[in-house]
Amino acid sequence: MTGLLTDKIALVTGASRGIGAAAARLFAREGATVVLAARTESALKDIASDIPGASYVVSDLGDMGSISRAVDTVVERHGRLDIAFNNAAAGVPPHAVADFPENDFDLIMRVNLKGVFYAVSAEVKAMIAGGGGAIVNTSSVGSLRANPALPAYGAAKRAVNSITESAAVTYAANGIRVNAIAPGLTITEMVEDWNRHDPGVIDRIIAGTPLGRAARPEEIAESAAWLLSDRASYVTGVVLPVTGGTAV
Repeated sequence: MTGLLTDKIALVTGASRGIGAAAARLFAREGATVVLAARTESALKDIASDIPGASYVVSDLGDMGSISRAVDTVVERHGRLDIAFNNAAAGVPPHAVADFPENDFDLIMRVNLKGVFYAVSAEVKAMIAGGGGAIVNTSSVGSLRANPALPAYGAAKRAVNSITESAAVTYAANGIRVNAIAPGLTITEMVEDWNRHDPGVIDRIIAGTPLGRAARPEEIAESAAWLLSDRASYVTGVVLPVTGGTAV
């Protein structure tokens, strides 16, 4: 059977763990040739070695020049870029607005906002040259509602929603679709770290989730794969909640 992403050339950022690693594996199973990007070469090497046809590029997704080089590397290796999943993100310990350290704020904005903005910028340039494509950005349920424990993270992700919508309108005429997913609670290293700083937060969120559990990274990756596929060919400018029924 033909996969969702057969013959697509894909870039996955934040691919060294969690949702990004799950997405890289899934996209390959669905027929894509995948290039993984993240900062940690040892993790990238291990994951890429298990994915047929995959390669990786070490990249700091909070640095504009590094982002551009990652996209250029995909084009140099494969001749084009068809789909991109901008999943790289940084997390910091929970703090209320009045107590939020400036260094933590700057890190969140550099990676989660600036990084996504310039990833989209580099990707659309490559896709215009290649005749079109599709992009999915990882947002968060915390961008769609109050986020008192992680206010800077929520603010950055809400800005990602705006970037997504603006780019979708701007580049639709170039055959480029731009969407976002807004995951609810997903068991990743970032969430486990949050639970260490705020013991019980995972259980409290699950208690308010209609499906009664957290998501697996693979389930979030499935949503991204569909949005990147030709089966979502008339979907653009959407921020899709993937929340297990949690109200937004």
